[in-house]
Amino acid sequence: MITGKQRAYLRGLANTIDPICQIGKNGITDEFITQLSAALEARELIKIHILETAMLDSKSCLNDIACRLGAEPVQAIGSKIVLYKQAEKQKNRKIELPREKRK
Repeated sequence: MITGKQRAYLRGLANTIDPICQIGKNGITDEFITQLSAALEARELIKIHILETAMLDSKSCLNDIACRLGAEPVQAIGSKIVLYKQAEKQKNRKIELPREKRK
């Protein structure tokens, strides 16, 4: 579980990236989830565009995908959603999340 500060940091990083895939009229399929899993392992932070033909709500879509992948939902705004999952392989880890300050 990530904190609010870490989520804000990830939202800032997501501003500069482009969507890597789209959800179309077929919706969220098992093949799509497999592709997202590989993309998350390689990039850790991904942005997805939901097409109008999908007829899906971005927030419910974000929660569904995050649950199926074991990823953290970062943001759902308009027709774009952002997901984060720390890479399992150490060599693929690129994002260092800010830590909480201890008192």
